[in-house]
Amino acid sequence: MSESTDPDAATPVGEAGPAARIAAGYAFTGPALDLGALLWDGACLPDRQIRIPLSMLNRHGLVAGATGTGKTKTLQLIAEQLSANGVPVFLADVKGDVSGISAPGTPNEKIAERAADVAQEWRATGFPVEFYSLGGIGPGIPVRSTVTSFGPVLMSKVLQLNRTQEQSLGLVFHYADSKGLELVDLKDLRAVAAFLVSDQGKPELKGIGGLSTVTAGVILRALTAFEQQGASEFFGEPEFDTGEFLRTAADGRGVVSVLELPAVQDKPQLFSTFLMWLLADLFNDLPEVGDLEQPKLVFFFDEAHLLFNGASKAFLDSITQTVRLIRSKGVGVFFVTQTPKDVPADVLAQLGNRVQHALRAFTPDDAKALKATVKTFPHSAYDLEELLTGLGTGEAVVTVLSENGAPTPVAATRLRAPQSLMGPIDAAALDAAVKGSLLYSRYAEPVDRESAYEKISAEQAAAEAAAEAAAAAAEAAAEAEKQAKAEAKEAKEAEEAEKAARGAPEPDPSLAEQVVGSGLFRSLARSIGTQLGREISRSIFGTARKRR
Repeated sequence: MSESTDPDAATPVGEAGPAARIAAGYAFTGPALDLGALLWDGACLPDRQIRIPLSMLNRHGLVAGATGTGKTKTLQLIAEQLSANGVPVFLADVKGDVSGISAPGTPNEKIAERAADVAQEWRATGFPVEFYSLGGIGPGIPVRSTVTSFGPVLMSKVLQLNRTQEQSLGLVFHYADSKGLELVDLKDLRAVAAFLVSDQGKPELKGIGGLSTVTAGVILRALTAFEQQGASEFFGEPEFDTGEFLRTAADGRGVVSVLELPAVQDKPQLFSTFLMWLLADLFNDLPEVGDLEQPKLVFFFDEAHLLFNGASKAFLDSITQTVRLIRSKGVGVFFVTQTPKDVPADVLAQLGNRVQHALRAFTPDDAKALKATVKTFPHSAYDLEELLTGLGTGEAVVTVLSENGAPTPVAATRLRAPQSLMGPIDAAALDAAVKGSLLYSRYAEPVDRESAYEKISAEQAAAEAAAEAAAAAAEAAAEAEKQAKAEAKEAKEAEEAEKAARGAPEPDPSLAEQVVGSGLFRSLARSIGTQLGREISRSIFGTARKRR
């Protein structure tokens, strides 16, 4: 390097110049990832490498920068080196352009030029990858969660409930847990919420405040809207075991788990919240291990600003606690977003490693964000406001934690080029990789076993059947009583008629009987053979003798 470009040329003997002092801060003795070469005074210095200690990857990090500045390539670069060192990686592929990490890169002039600038021995290399999808929407092994595992806080976030509604949803979960009602999918949650405001279910929560019908209505409507977005696919069984993310390949390299999200990128709050569930599930399952020589897993949380938009205090508290404590379980988390201000201060304070790509200052809001970003960095030998707006694609401002946990000097860096394909693989190759995985048969087919919905439906059906049987029995009893009363009335009337018949006087003879029994009638009958009798007789029977 000529004197005109040597950053230390004017430095007196025995004193190190700014570039040398910065580079010295990255001269680690243990295993480290190579990020790139130092930029100073407009020149790239390939002999002064900027690195990050492997043991500090569990201290979390931030990759930020405006759209098109190279954030995705930085993720790919770090993920490749982690895998090569035997560390499993999780990547959220929001735009569908990270799948290329599974295939060797394609050499070209730009890559060769970049490799020469930063003293990189570039070699086209593919890495072991598993592809996942949320609930089977899009290509990938389906990743599902049960509603119980997801929990009321995350569910409230994704349903966009207010604090009161969130607390009420917590009561629904509490009741289901206490009664052994498994909340596997959304219809289970709907069934329990509807039951608790029904006539049969209202008394169940009376002792702890109950569930307002109005609030339950809001929750049920939010669930309906959520289901209409296709969210039913994300909840169910078999539930994904997040321990699958901790695997290594047969050759010892860490498996890169890529969650394919292009099919649901129009549902940003859903996938960002789902990513938080994955992280929280890891936190709950992993044991405490303290500081390790290398992390068990590094988790990259892309489009992180979507996670925090409209988040409740309870949700933010949960994130902050998870990020703070998961470090001791050997997991590093990198949030990927546009500016540091997208991440709440309590979370940002936990992120010890920073890769800041270029920012734009086209509007007053941009200028304000730029100033805020500069304030988040340690004191620097650079004019960071000027530097951050002048960085090119694939360049970034870096500060990390050294092996003893102290922040390294701020270093403008030209980053290395990824060795895998910088772009998506074709659909056929992706589909073949998914179906060729040993995990595909384990998680591909959904299972719908008996859970809260079926149990409540069965109980309600039994209650309805019992009610119908009781009503039928009551109706039959009423009819039997009516018939018995009628029969009793008929019997009483018959008995009264019989009694009247036995005690009544003989009836008077009729007029005909009186005539036949009289003496005159008997006298006429005796003389019926005589002439006079015959005439009388004919006279009586309508015939008469004619006189001459």
